[in-house]
Amino acid sequence: MAYVDGYVLAVPKSNVEKYREVASIAGRVWREHGALEYRECVAEDVKPGELTSFPQSVLLKPDETVIFAWIVFESRAKRDEINAKVMNDPRLKDLMSEENPICDMKRMIFGGFETLVAV
Repeated sequence: MAYVDGYVLAVPKSNVEKYREVASIAGRVWREHGALEYRECVAEDVKPGELTSFPQSVLLKPDETVIFAWIVFESRAKRDEINAKVMNDPRLKDLMSEENPICDMKRMIFGGFETLVAV
């Protein structure tokens, strides 16, 4: 079954269009290297919860929005192989510069998941 990398992060609302540009390039790079699917979604109906929520998970500030993203791979082995290529791809080197960050990467939540159900 497929393997999925998932991400949740906070992006300043003023940077959403710049983030879209970067994510579009990143998505093409991942797909070119073999990812089966690449999605980046911006919060539209996401409210703070009493105990947990997407906004709370990334310590969302009033001027930020939540991005929920995932990349689908054939397997974990393929994910590892593809991600190694992506991390060395020169097209991504300058996209997320430390001098001009699009978001606070320290608050990003991410992980790899085996598919449990696919219908």
